Amino acid sequence: MSSTLNRKIALITGTNSNLGLNIAYRLIESLPSDTRITIIVTSRTLPRARESIDLINDFAKKHPREGIVDFDYLLIDFTDMVSILNGSYELSQKYVKLDYFFANSAQGVAADINWLQATKELCLNPVKGVTDPGYKMQKVGVKSKDNMGFVFQCNVFGPYYFIQKIKPLLSKDHGRIIWVSSIMSEPRHLSFDDLQLVNTTVPYEGSKRSIDLLHMATYEKLQKDHGITQYLIQPGIFTSFSASGSLNFFTYYGMLFIFYLARYLGSPWINISGYTAANAPVYAAVLANPTFDKQSTKFGSACYTDGHEYIKNQEVDTAGATDVLKYLDQLKDEWDEKLKDQITNSRQK
Repeated sequence: MSSTLNRKIALITGTNSNLGLNIAYRLIESLPSDTRITIIVTSRTLPRARESIDLINDFAKKHPREGIVDFDYLLIDFTDMVSILNGSYELSQKYVKLDYFFANSAQGVAADINWLQATKELCLNPVKGVTDPGYKMQKVGVKSKDNMGFVFQCNVFGPYYFIQKIKPLLSKDHGRIIWVSSIMSEPRHLSFDDLQLVNTTVPYEGSKRSIDLLHMATYEKLQKDHGITQYLIQPGIFTSFSASGSLNFFTYYGMLFIFYLARYLGSPWINISGYTAANAPVYAAVLANPTFDKQSTKFGSACYTDGHEYIKNQEVDTAGATDVLKYLDQLKDEWDEKLKDQITNSRQK
C-alpha cells in the first residue's frame, strides 16, 4: 500500500474523452503544488489507457510542480458487470483511499443526424438548436451482453454499482464523488416505465436525467453515513472527440460557427472548449465547500460571450428520485447475488 501523506488520488471514468482528459489537466493545475497526485485512468483496453496517460503526462511536464504526478490505470467496462466487480476489487487491493471519483461515463448510441430538421432548428432558434437538439437520432432497443439497457448500464447503473463497492475507499479520507450530468437532462426524457432506457428514442438524455435523480436521492445519506461529499455537475456544450470524428470539414466548422453564434446570442452554456467544460467538475472536486455550495443544485460550466468562464448553478426537479434509487438498489441486490463467486484480477501485465 502506498503512503497517503500529502497525496491525492483521483479516478476518472471516460478518461480518454475530451472532458475526461481536461478534468485531469485542470486537476493538476488546481491542487496545491506540493501535493502528490495519482491519476487513475480507466479504459476498456490497455492501449487506450496508455494513450490517455501519455497525453496527461505530456501536460504535466509542461506544468511543473513540487509534488509529483504519477499514473495508474484500471481496465473496466461499465457495460460488463463482471468487469465492474473485478475493477472494484483490484482498486481496493491496491489503494487504501480514493479522494476523487469522477463519474464521467457518456456512452451514447448515435444513429445519424436528420440534416433537414437540423437546418430548420438551427435557423429558427440557434440557441435552442444547440442546447436542446431534436435532430440527433439515436438507436432504440440496444442492450448490453448483461441484457440491460446499454446506455443505462454504462452511464447510470454500472458507475452506481462500482461506487457501492468502493465506498470504503471514498470514506477513508472524506472523498468526493462528482456525477457528470448534462444540460439536456430534462424530466421529459425519462419514463418510469422504461428506466433501463430500452424503448426510448433519447437514451443518452434519459440516462443523464437518471443521474440527476440518483444524486438527489443519495447525497445526504452519503455525507451523513460515510463522510463522502457528492456533487452533480453538467459541462455545458463543447466539442467532443466522437462528434468531431463523424463530421467532415464543412460540417465541423459549420458546427463551430453555430456554437459561437449561440454564445453571441446569449447562451451561457456554449463552452466549445473541453478545458472550459471541465471547470465545474474540478471546481466541485477541489474548491466547493459543502457549507456554502449546496449539494442540492447542479453546478454548470458556463462562460460569457467573450469566453471567460464561471460556475452557474441550476435547480433540479427531484420528482421521482426515490423511485430511481429504489429500482437501482433492487438491481444491485440482484447482481450481488449473481456475482458473488465472480471475483478475478483483470490487470494485464
